[in-house]
Amino acid sequence: MVTDARDNAVLMLAHMNDEALSLTLETGFAHYYSRSRDTIWKKGETSGNLQKVEQILTDCDQDAILLKVSVAGHDAACHTGRRSCFYREVTAKDDAAALKSIDDHKAFDPKTVYGK
Repeated sequence: MVTDARDNAVLMLAHMNDEALSLTLETGFAHYYSRSRDTIWKKGETSGNLQKVEQILTDCDQDAILLKVSVAGHDAACHTGRRSCFYREVTAKDDAAALKSIDDHKAFDPKTVYGK
């Protein structure tokens, strides 16, 4: 889990393997493991929204970590251009799950940054 060191806002959830954690500890910048691409990535390398690690905490079982970070660039963690990846609320509608956006503000245009 990743939170903003300033206000503890939840920014994102990502996977790490041993290599990503080692790189994070070595460089002071967040690195993650992409399961879909089977590769390590440095957060913000393309967008400029680098995550400088301020603190790393672990849970009681030592099987999960919490990164407290300062975000550079646009101050956004989500590839959609938003500050947080958690910008939708899940509600029940007609006996089914429904999504409602609670943050439509985009700090950057993903098409311009990522070319997609």
